[in-house]
Order: sequence, then structure tokens, then C-alpha cells
Amino acid sequence: MARAYRSVLYMPAANPRAMEKAQQLPADAIIFDLEDAVAPAAKIAAREQLVAALEANDYGPRLLILRINGLDTEWGSEDMRLCAGPLAGKIHAVLIPKVNGTADLDRVAEIIPDMPLWAMMETPLGMLNASDIATHPRLEGMVMGTNDLAKETGSRFRADRLPMQAGLGLCLLAAKAHGRIILDGVFNAIQDEDGLRFECEQGRDMGFDGKTLIHPAQLAIANDSFAPTAEEIDLARRQIEGFEQALTEGKAVAVVDGKIVENLHVETARKTLDRAEAIAAMAG
Repeated sequence: MARAYRSVLYMPAANPRAMEKAQQLPADAIIFDLEDAVAPAAKIAAREQLVAALEANDYGPRLLILRINGLDTEWGSEDMRLCAGPLAGKIHAVLIPKVNGTADLDRVAEIIPDMPLWAMMETPLGMLNASDIATHPRLEGMVMGTNDLAKETGSRFRADRLPMQAGLGLCLLAAKAHGRIILDGVFNAIQDEDGLRFECEQGRDMGFDGKTLIHPAQLAIANDSFAPTAEEIDLARRQIEGFEQALTEGKAVAVVDGKIVENLHVETARKTLDRAEAIAAMAG
């Protein structure tokens, strides 16, 4: 069964109370963050707090990802050893910041031999190498780091994200070409619900699997935006039924609601039902 990735919440590893509360949040996945969300002076303590939180708390069926510090920092190596040691079996994947090429993934893969890798896509070089990065055999997913990408490119914020479209599109195509999960970047304005919904729907329509989030207040909109509607689920079922009936009649296509339904539409319909089933499973 497919896994739901509608809402993926960044959680600061330096905040034990927030990590405890995360057990009750309706997030499909959690990124425990040792990088941007933790001040330099708190990095070492955050590792200890994260280990304690994962031992004490039950996060249910959520996917648990750890974002480590950059490999070029004084904390990156110890973060990787943490994944291979005390956190082995407690988290499901490790997220590597500022991946510029497959060599960055290789360095982590050597130290953490069995855990799926995720790549933060947030540099111009990473955009240009997205196709190669997506071929790495240990890579499971890609996460857009749109704030860092905007900084690196000098682009200005626009609600339609026009300056981001080249980078978003390159990474999206690379992920889809190689069967990787890909998550859209964060939306910074916590109280702007209309802006968040617009950006979620834009990312959904582009083909992203879900949205990374920076605050629990954003979860409901992301969950709603990336979930199939009741009408979409009903149409998917009827498309599958209509096509299967057409096959029994020796036809290669069906007509549902006045529109042609071919095998490619049925494949999309089955994916819609898979997403709906995965979401239902998350809800218990």
C-alpha cells in the first residue's frame, strides 16, 4: 500500500516538549531537525534530546526522518554516527542538506549502510544535477529547500513562485523519472491560510507528493489539499469499473461521464485510490 506524504512537519530536535506533542499531531511524516532549527550552541544537547524523545514517545505510523547537519560542518559527522548508532531502528530515513551531487549521498551511505537517504534540493548545482541525484540507489526521496534556493539565486518572493519554477520543475521531473518521493518546500507565512492553500494546491497540481511545513497550524490545509476529494475517489472507481467492463466487451477504451477512459487513465485512478487508502490507514 502507498504511504501518505501530504503533510511533512519540521520538528526542532532541541525542543523536547514539541517532540512530545508531535505524537498527537495529524502529520503524515515528521522531520526531526538537527540543522536549521537548532542553534550552534544547542547542537550536542539536541542529539541527546532527540534520542530520549524517540525512546519515550510513540509516533505511530508516521514516517520519521532525521535532517542532519551539513557534511562540511563540525556537527555533520557526529550526526551521521548517531543515525548508525543510537537512532538505528528508531528513524526511517536520513535527510541530507544541500545535496549538490551523488558524491554527497555516497559519503553518507558509507557511514549509514542500511537507512534510506533523502536529499535536500536547495542549491543551483543541485538543481542542475537533479537527474543524476535521483538515480542514486539509496535515494528514497527529495525535499525542496526553497528558502535556501531563493537565497542562492537571489530570487524575490512571488505568490505564484514564478522564479522557482525552473528549479521545482527540474527536481520534480527527476524524481518522477526515477520513482522517488518529492516534497514541496515550506510556506513561511504561518498566519496566511489563503497563501498556504494556494501554494499547496499549486504544488499538488504540479505533481508533488506533499508539502513540508514549519508549524502545526499548517497541517490541516496541507492534508486537505493533497488528499483526493470524495468526487475524485468516486470518479476513479467508476473509471476502473467502466474500463474493466469495456475490456470484457472486447473494447480498448471506455466512456465515463462523456470522456474517454484509456489504460493510462485507469493507472491514474488506481493511484488515487491507493492514496485514499493510505490516508485512511493514517487516520486509524
